[in-house]
Amino acid sequence: MTQTLDPSRFAHVTDWVFDLDNTLYPHHTNLFSQIDVRMTAYVSELLTLSREDARKLQKDLYREYGTTLNGLMNRYGIDPDDFLMKVHDIDYSWLVPDPVLGAAIRQLPGRRFIFTNGDRTHAERAARQLGILDHFDDIFDIVAAGLTPKPSLKTYEKFTALHSVIGEKAVMFEDIARNLAVPKKMGMTTVLVVPNNFEPTFSEIWESDPDHEDDVDYVTDDLAGFLERIVADR
Repeated sequence: MTQTLDPSRFAHVTDWVFDLDNTLYPHHTNLFSQIDVRMTAYVSELLTLSREDARKLQKDLYREYGTTLNGLMNRYGIDPDDFLMKVHDIDYSWLVPDPVLGAAIRQLPGRRFIFTNGDRTHAERAARQLGILDHFDDIFDIVAAGLTPKPSLKTYEKFTALHSVIGEKAVMFEDIARNLAVPKKMGMTTVLVVPNNFEPTFSEIWESDPDHEDDVDYVTDDLAGFLERIVADR
């Protein structure tokens, strides 16, 4: 069950872990739509499919394997480096620098990480455009994860082992509820980031993740404001 934000509940946190896409930048920027289009084109070219058939397969692979890349590797043995390079060849100017978010992240006590199913280059470009890249200690990407995406348990275990992250002292911010299930079991505080002004009933937030309501401690549609309240309390 989600809680009303009490900033003092974060007094124990020493490691701040952030997803990238639709979490560190707002959903309404629609940056991921560019990646989505490129993934469809990649599948279409690879398998000589129409755009409609390629998109259906792309989404089927995402649902079955966690990411389109994971599905294409398992079924068709593609070169992951080629895929990542092509689908992330996008226009990052769609992102507007966010100095308020940057200031809040910079003031968080302890270490700050980006933990993404994308690759490091994509994360660096996006974070640099937002003006927040220098505020992070490291980026844990899909390559560091051995190309196994969230929400796989072994991927979180690799991340926590690499950086000596203790679950009870960490918080994770994500835009996908099912990706918070493992962090919750590890003892992390979990925060679901939803689109701005997104105010459905509680159950509707989990429309695509109906089994993960209990994995989410907090919900926010304003990441910068959420962090500011924590920083002010500290």
